[in-house]
Amino acid sequence: MYFLIYKPYLMLSQFSREGDKSTLADLAFDFAKDVYPVGRLDADSEGLLLLTSDKALNHRLLNPKFRHNRTYYVQVDGQITDEALQQLATGVTISVDGKPYHTLPADARLVPEPILPDRNPPIRFRANIPTSWVAITLHEGKNRQVRKMTAAVGFPTLRLVRWAIEELTAEGMQPGDVRLLTKAQVMAGLRLR
Repeated sequence: MYFLIYKPYLMLSQFSREGDKSTLADLAFDFAKDVYPVGRLDADSEGLLLLTSDKALNHRLLNPKFRHNRTYYVQVDGQITDEALQQLATGVTISVDGKPYHTLPADARLVPEPILPDRNPPIRFRANIPTSWVAITLHEGKNRQVRKMTAAVGFPTLRLVRWAIEELTAEGMQPGDVRLLTKAQVMAGLRLR
């Protein structure tokens, strides 16, 4: 079984409970017991998450040697510079497990504000401080990597939305939506054979 969900802001990417935080078990869908998320999104991130019972696909997508693209829309604090975008594209040094790590090259470009579902609660608004939207495509997934990358170039992340995993996108989805896919749709969307 294969599902795409639009993980809401502040929801944990897991079925098990941790205090009073919302989890995937709170979605309006009855998932089979052997369905698990492939990877994760932090509670303060939102967007596309793939869930499956396909262990081989799970292994393939989580193993770093099988790189796959993930595209994020990132709202950053301030008017991002061309220099910062170039640094994001060539790689920056972040901390991973307390050690310096230089990120792999990524695609990073300024984009117009994307059409996204409203976030609840909304991002704070300060009229005298602009924000920018950046599309960042990575093929690695270190813990809180995008947030660490934008902070490293001087533009902290305000909102982070995973928009796509390869060619599977959140187009037309709202927070909490669950979309059932066939194996053929998933394999085509992930460009796997």
